[in-house]
Amino acid sequence: MKTIKTHHDLDVWKASMDLTIDLYRLTENFPDQEKFGLTSQLRRAGDSICSNIAEGSARNQSKEFLQFLYISLGSLSEIETQLEISARLGYLSSADLEKISPDRIRRMLAGLIIAIKSKISSQLS
Repeated sequence: MKTIKTHHDLDVWKASMDLTIDLYRLTENFPDQEKFGLTSQLRRAGDSICSNIAEGSARNQSKEFLQFLYISLGSLSEIETQLEISARLGYLSSADLEKISPDRIRRMLAGLIIAIKSKISSQLS
């Protein structure tokens, strides 16, 4: 695994930033009554993914980084659920949903988790 200087070096952080910006743009047209509901929840969950990746990568220990990556996965699951709710309520179209790429970020997070777990295992051996 290559050396990470900052979270800016992580492709998953970059992708999660793009996702967050996409979420902000998609929710701009949500009904006013959702300002403190789905709009806020989607945006906060997006913020959480990239923020936890950044914070975790700054930690001194791989185990701590893993914890923050799992929190990011949880936030990604929140987004998937909230997008489904938004679509069922008619706030998002199928074209809107295609613009969002939670599956790609899920795969990237899973890959990074596997790499860090492998690093931890090799350090224990």
